[in-house]
Amino acid sequence: MILKRLLAPVGLLVLGLALSPAGAALPRHAVPSVRTPATAAYVPPIRHVFVINIENKGYDETWGAGSAAPYLATRLRRQGVLLNAYYGTAHNSQPNYVAQISGQGPNPDMQADCQTYSTFVRVGTVDPDQAVGSGCVFPADVPTLPGQLTDQGLTWRGYMDDMERPCQHPERDTPDPTQRATADHNYAARHNPFVYFRSITDHPAYCKAHVVKLGRLTDDLERARTTPNLVYITPDLCDDGHDAPCADGRPGGLRSVNAWMRKWVPRILQAPAFRRNGVLVITADESDGPQTDATACCGPETSANSPMPGIFGPGGGRIGALVVSRYVTPGTWSTTPYNHYSLLGSIEEIFGLPRLGYARDPGVETFGLDVYNSGWEQ
Repeated sequence: MILKRLLAPVGLLVLGLALSPAGAALPRHAVPSVRTPATAAYVPPIRHVFVINIENKGYDETWGAGSAAPYLATRLRRQGVLLNAYYGTAHNSQPNYVAQISGQGPNPDMQADCQTYSTFVRVGTVDPDQAVGSGCVFPADVPTLPGQLTDQGLTWRGYMDDMERPCQHPERDTPDPTQRATADHNYAARHNPFVYFRSITDHPAYCKAHVVKLGRLTDDLERARTTPNLVYITPDLCDDGHDAPCADGRPGGLRSVNAWMRKWVPRILQAPAFRRNGVLVITADESDGPQTDATACCGPETSANSPMPGIFGPGGGRIGALVVSRYVTPGTWSTTPYNHYSLLGSIEEIFGLPRLGYARDPGVETFGLDVYNSGWEQ
């Protein structure tokens, strides 16, 4: 990544309008104490980032020969650059999603997938921006990517498959009833990172406008101006491959992942916002499990907030990620080590935002010319 560091920065991207219900006041967010950087010259003029996570799938299972998701692993893979050294940052699921939008490392409650939707009780803060304590729902002053976007006039939405109502989450300090799917409901709060930050959930109108049902995406994609700068999509417990078979009778696993991708990804690729200046990142939260793969690639080998990575291993295993965009060369590879903190830092770099949490770790790289490899800058 030496070439990346040699290129000079350019100005900030033009800002968009924040998504908010009419007349609703936007919440005030924690502002990082570091200076807002200019967008670097090696970063294309991307205005819309689409992120999709599947569940509990290691690299070889998803992307290898004989994958049970041929649309994803073959047809769609031909359209992008495959990051074959991309890793999860923790086991179990919940802390990986939280890492992608905040840079916060796991604690034991998060590593247990937040069976109780518990208030985070902080005992301190350590560099880089790590809230130290127990519990799952972070205090309102813990910085997040959504807060950064809102404060800069940029837009975001989380689109949650099979969510019953906007901003759905358990009552605080009660058991999470979405931990297991039923024949009627496959939404999992632990796969929705936005509801683990009180800077979002303490403002119900704001949360309901930004954390919405997946069906809302169809309308939002119709025009570039209605498509958020950050589109963060979580399929349900069957469509993301978590369950197999599924509680509602579907096959689950990568077979259901493949069917979901065939339905939704073409809508993204055909959307005006994506075609004009978008990028799509498809990855998994973690590999199959700590007993299967708990390896890490880069950045912190343990969390400032938990001794448990020493039991599980330092990371969430090798999962891979596919990046599709007009700014990447189809059918290419990148072997640069990346993880979920890298994804957060890369999104922040696109929008000229300071890096949060472990995205600031000196061992964490952000996407460079190995990813944005189409020669667009020429």
